[in-house]
Amino acid sequence: MRLKDTLFSTKQTINCNGRIIEFSIPRLMGILNITPDSFYDGGRYLQTDDLLENVSRMLSEGADIIDVGAYSSRPGADDVPPTEERSRLAYALKSIRDHFPDAILCVDTFRADIAEFVATEFGVAMINDISGGLMDEAMFNTVGRLRLAYVMMHMQGNPKNMQKNPVYHDITRELLSFFARRVNQALQNGIEDIIIDPGFGFGKTMQHNFTLLRELKAFAALGRPIMAGLSRKSMVYKSLDITPEEALNGTTVLHTLALHNGAGILRVHDVKEAREAIRLYTLYRDDAEKIG
Repeated sequence: MRLKDTLFSTKQTINCNGRIIEFSIPRLMGILNITPDSFYDGGRYLQTDDLLENVSRMLSEGADIIDVGAYSSRPGADDVPPTEERSRLAYALKSIRDHFPDAILCVDTFRADIAEFVATEFGVAMINDISGGLMDEAMFNTVGRLRLAYVMMHMQGNPKNMQKNPVYHDITRELLSFFARRVNQALQNGIEDIIIDPGFGFGKTMQHNFTLLRELKAFAALGRPIMAGLSRKSMVYKSLDITPEEALNGTTVLHTLALHNGAGILRVHDVKEAREAIRLYTLYRDDAEKIG
C-alpha cells in the first residue's frame, strides 16, 4: 500500500478556533456523555449541576478539550433522532459556555447539520466523528467550510451492528488504507486539522483491539496526531472479568501502552489519573531519549 505523498508531512499541531494545541506532551480529551444509556456514565450528567461539576473537575484536573456526546455509540445502541440530539446538546453547551467560556469544546456527532449548529451557536472548535465522514456525506464539506478541527475515527458497521461479527484480513493495513483515503478526501474539502482515531471497540474483536494497540505506531505514517479511546472499555473489563466501574486500573495500563506506542491524545473519563500517567510517561520518555 502507498500513502499519498501529501500525507507524509507530519502535522503535530491542531488549530481550535485560533488556539494552537501541540503534542510534544500528550493531551487529554475529557468525556462528557449527556445520554441516558452510555456504557459507563449514562444518565449521570443529565442535570445541570452534575454536568457543570463534572466539567469543572475535568478542566481543573488538566483536560485540554471537553468532548460532549449526545448520541450513545455503545454496541447495540438505539438511534437518536436529530431533534433529540440537538436538544440535548443545546442544553449542555449553553450551560458549559455560560460557566466556562474559554473551554475548548468538541462534539461527538456524525451529523453535518449538528456540527454546523454547535459550531455556529456555541463556538465548538472540533467535531469527533465515529464514522470518519461516511454516515453523512455533507460532513467533510461542513467541517472544512467552518474551519473546524476533526477527529476521524474508523468504525466497521454502525453502533447497532458493529460487534456482531467484525472481520479483517489484516486490521492495521486495512485501517491505514481507510485513513489514507479519507484523510486525502478531507484535505480536498479544506479540513486541515485532523486527529486519527483507530476506533477501539468499534467493529473490532478483542484480538483486533490488542493488535491495533500493539501496532499503533504504524499510524504515524499518516502524519497526524493519534487519539486512543480506551477508557473503561470492554477490552479492559471483559479481559479482566470485572465491571466498567472497576476498570480504572486496567485503563491506566492501556493508556500507558498507547502513549508508548505513539498516542498524542487520550480520550478519558478519569482525567486526574490519565494526567498522572502522562506525567510519568513523559519523564520516562524524555530521560530515555537523553540516555539514548
